[in-house]
Amino acid sequence: KPSQPLLLCLHWIRSMSAAEGTYISACSDSEKEDLYGLDGEETFHFDFEKNKEVYTLPKFGDHFECLSCYELALDNEAVCKSHLQSSVNTWTFLCHPPGAPLLYPRDPLLPSKPNILVCQASGFYPAPVNFTWTRDRLTINSSSVSQAFPQSDGTFTQFSTIELLQPEEGQEYICSLEHPALKEPATRLLSDIYIYN
Repeated sequence: KPSQPLLLCLHWIRSMSAAEGTYISACSDSEKEDLYGLDGEETFHFDFEKNKEVYTLPKFGDHFECLSCYELALDNEAVCKSHLQSSVNTWTFLCHPPGAPLLYPRDPLLPSKPNILVCQASGFYPAPVNFTWTRDRLTINSSSVSQAFPQSDGTFTQFSTIELLQPEEGQEYICSLEHPALKEPATRLLSDIYIYN
């Protein structure tokens, strides 16, 4: 399941008295958060389910309340949602999907000789891609994934590998790629493995 977009706004304020204030606003299609802090500690946040401010400072000392802050937080969340939609549209425009994956053995396949099967994703932005492997329609969980390597055109290349402990003729391997710019996974099938003698 693709992850849901999240927009996070962080504001950092330093006053003349050297106190540091923090304001964090975040939203997604289903979640929202507004939090205020001072000198690295949370002072209050908003509970949007209970429609109120939640003060997290100790009960002693000078207590303060922000009487109109909840209404301001609702306004900020509305702005965040509108920015989220325009950001998603821009993000989708900037994304480049990977081409069809390349799938190949590292070395020529020999009977019962261990080998490595390589899946290569290229031409995508942003990084990373998510790889999924199957053998004879069963998911393989023991794959390794490289870092994403930047290319001169601004896109990335990334690799995933699985070990073939005892390759046999007739086995079917599938490598699938998931990326935000793809509406459905890109797949490559390696079937009818031919073992060299």
